[in-house]
Amino acid sequence: MLRKWLIRLVILAIAATGIYFYLQSQTPAPESRYRLQQVTRGDVAQSVSANGTLNPVTIVSVGTQVSGRVNKLYVDFNDKVEEGQILLELDDALLKAQIAQTMGNIKNIQASVDLAVANEARMRSLYEQEYVSKQELDQAVQALKSARAQLESSRAQLERDQTNLGYSIIRSPVSGVVIDRVVDIGQTVAASFQTPELIRIAQDLSKMQINSSFAEADIGNIREGQVAKFHVDAFPNQDFAGTVKQLRLNPTVTSNVVTYDVVVSVDNPDEILLPGMTAYVYIEIARKSDVLLVPNAALRYRPKLDETKARTEQIKTQQGNLKPTASERMGSGRVYVFRSAEGKASVIEVPVLTGISDGRVTEIESDQLQPGDQIITGDMLEQNLTTTGALRFRLF
Repeated sequence: MLRKWLIRLVILAIAATGIYFYLQSQTPAPESRYRLQQVTRGDVAQSVSANGTLNPVTIVSVGTQVSGRVNKLYVDFNDKVEEGQILLELDDALLKAQIAQTMGNIKNIQASVDLAVANEARMRSLYEQEYVSKQELDQAVQALKSARAQLESSRAQLERDQTNLGYSIIRSPVSGVVIDRVVDIGQTVAASFQTPELIRIAQDLSKMQINSSFAEADIGNIREGQVAKFHVDAFPNQDFAGTVKQLRLNPTVTSNVVTYDVVVSVDNPDEILLPGMTAYVYIEIARKSDVLLVPNAALRYRPKLDETKARTEQIKTQQGNLKPTASERMGSGRVYVFRSAEGKASVIEVPVLTGISDGRVTEIESDQLQPGDQIITGDMLEQNLTTTGALRFRLF
């Protein structure tokens, strides 16, 4: 029994020794403990982004001022139309009947006018011969004026009826392209309380605009005339450009988030951009040339000095006397520089001033960094320790 325990202890000792030397051999070299990238010098541009919708600059909604059934339809979706072109016709039977009734009233009133004229002339003659009183003459004159007024009213009614008959033929008010049609032949439209929309016409598809909503935090950096770049899902590999045309002052509040409508004008000479497309807009608000650049991950990186402290080199801190460039608003940050000399590796904390960023790299100012310096963007040690820990668990 004792012999078996001694054999087990010898085996465990040998295994522990093997594991120790294995772990020592797996300790990474300083250069492989970190993910490193170089400080570079170049250009960087900062932009703000938002989604928007492409729309024609001018959309005309064609309606009707009279009610009726659609008898004829001359246009369809995507048809090009000219100003004054007939789009559709409504049933005009009731309108023609109204005109006929009004014309009958005019003839009846005209007869009354003729009678009133004759009566007024006769009463005036009798009044001159003193056969009738002045009151009777005045009544004849009043009857004549009333008949003439009724005749004028009926003639105005006839003119209105004829105008309504003309409205039964719907014509295009502008030249453009039909982008929407909401009626069909046989459909009845009613214009009793409001003008119904029948057809929508885009006046010019070669000139488009994007209506986009930018957050209030970004709106202060947007100015009219700025260049706006955008892309659409229909052409994912193609970039388009426009110009900020207008910042509308009417805010929109949704779930306590305030946004403002920014209108971007877009040239569309080939008419490949269609109404309703979703546009992903980027407006450049700042640009710097020939500046030091570091990856954003380097500014986020912080070393972990815990149980792995024995395996990591001592971190040194160098303080620099940094002052931001005149008239620039820069923030503060720090990066960790990896340096190796004479077989010794060190990680140096370097304070920096941060400027604009394009989401991948950030402008910095530092008198301790030069292009080509190796900076740490991530720690590979945790991954190695996790791997060896799993191996230790399997061995034991």
